[in-house]
Amino acid sequence: MTTPQTSTGTFSPAQLGTQILIGWSSRQPDADQDTAYLLSYSLGDGQDGPEAGREALRIALERAGLQVGGPIQDAAEAPGIQAKLLVQAGQAVLTMPHLKAQYPAPPEWLAAALAQGQVYGMFATAPWPEAVPGQPVSEDQLRAFAANEEVVRTAAHCLLPVRSLG
Repeated sequence: MTTPQTSTGTFSPAQLGTQILIGWSSRQPDADQDTAYLLSYSLGDGQDGPEAGREALRIALERAGLQVGGPIQDAAEAPGIQAKLLVQAGQAVLTMPHLKAQYPAPPEWLAAALAQGQVYGMFATAPWPEAVPGQPVSEDQLRAFAANEEVVRTAAHCLLPVRSLG
């Protein structure tokens, strides 16, 4: 078992910029059911610019118990992870220190999340300024960002248990 490391450094929440959640579901070649994915990213529009935002986000994630650039963590087995996912009324709500975001989830994402009882969360520190709210993101654009080697390497990856009210 690993112990979360306390991150050093300071940041202001204004440096984080606009935080966005986007989700999708797909079936892995060796799986018998779909997996729900949730990507958290910044537009890079925070105070002091995208590089300061990247560093601020890294500090915020590490303070929440997530390992940036590390292995996939399981929040159900690591009580120090301060990331909670609530799925209710067609919405996925991610709550962390310095971050609360909602994702209006489509039925297929909800079905995969509820069937698995968990969601694969990827918390990108790399900004994605092209993916703005209200503008559609194509599968190719999403794949290009979420599978980019640098984005994957500098992100935190965590399995988040699905919680609901009632």
